[in-house]
Amino acid sequence: MGLEEEKIVRAAFRTIKGVGSQRLRLLIACFGSAVKAWEASASQYWPWENQEPWIREVEKARHFIEPKRIGDILNQQGFRMIIPEERDYPALLAELSAAPPLLYYQGQLRRDAEGLGIVGSRKATAYGKAVAKMLARDASEKGAVIISGLARGIDTAAHQGALEAGGITWAVLGCGLDMVYPKENKGLAEEIVKTGALITEYPPGSPPQAAHFPARNRLISGCSRGIVVVEAAERSGALITVDFALEQGREVFAVPGPIFSEASRGTHQLLRQGAKLVAGIEDICSELPVWTQYKGRLSQFRPAVHARTKECGDSKGEHESILGQLSDIPMHIDQIIMNSNKSSADISLALLELQLSGKVLQLPGQHYVLAREP
Repeated sequence: MGLEEEKIVRAAFRTIKGVGSQRLRLLIACFGSAVKAWEASASQYWPWENQEPWIREVEKARHFIEPKRIGDILNQQGFRMIIPEERDYPALLAELSAAPPLLYYQGQLRRDAEGLGIVGSRKATAYGKAVAKMLARDASEKGAVIISGLARGIDTAAHQGALEAGGITWAVLGCGLDMVYPKENKGLAEEIVKTGALITEYPPGSPPQAAHFPARNRLISGCSRGIVVVEAAERSGALITVDFALEQGREVFAVPGPIFSEASRGTHQLLRQGAKLVAGIEDICSELPVWTQYKGRLSQFRPAVHARTKECGDSKGEHESILGQLSDIPMHIDQIIMNSNKSSADISLALLELQLSGKVLQLPGQHYVLAREP
């Protein structure tokens, strides 16, 4: 039995109703391999049939599913498979006691990838998106592979930050590779696979379902040395990723946000519970020394990058323009943008810089005021 045959048969099992990663692991453990399970006689399955109804689905499916045909279809679609026995299966994921027995991916995987998970709210604020991008850029410069879930908000910003830094990012999906979700991130997914990868436990044709996302979150933390939660409300799905990270022995980090922000209530709760506070990439490196060999300058909440510096020049004038507009009366970000000749992205980053320098406060609803002198 070769690894290619084993992969194809595992993929065949995954097309059967009721057979997910956990039950596929059970079959492999009981029979020694997926190939042996596929070739087993009906009598070898009989002891399970009354206790495990899904076994009947396996029995029926084996009569009409052709594993080789499934492998051919995946190849035609440009999708690849990998199992823990192969060299390029991510080492951090392989060390888990219940590593996924089969992954589908598009792009390139590396066994030695040092992943950093960056997750958070889909309904992210401008502050959260800017911080996620900044951390992803800085971590990418240190050689980290940025792991996230391709969702709207923080995930999207993290992937974009890694790509802007010329780094590698992996997007873990809760659906098949042929159903990129959300649809507006299709272009981002195409950029990711040029140097990184899209990864999923779900076969092509699997739609995004709520039940799939906890497994996706487990995969994100499994591929990572640590997880950074940038923004999360009290009941954010990002907190599920934290639970998995703790089970897997990963470091958990959280970014503080404005005390008025509903979007940061979950991260503030994590900090109260012992998560490591992140005020820049150096806080991550101090806990995860795998990246401390980087020779560049460590940043302290540095939203600007080389591309922005070239386009916008010195941000001093931008800051002065914003400060000249603000007072003790709250002003909405849209009004600030209208009064400026800069893009919304530039204004959001400038406001973040001013908040971090203590000159501006963000209030609920994306309103801003001048900070009071101490």
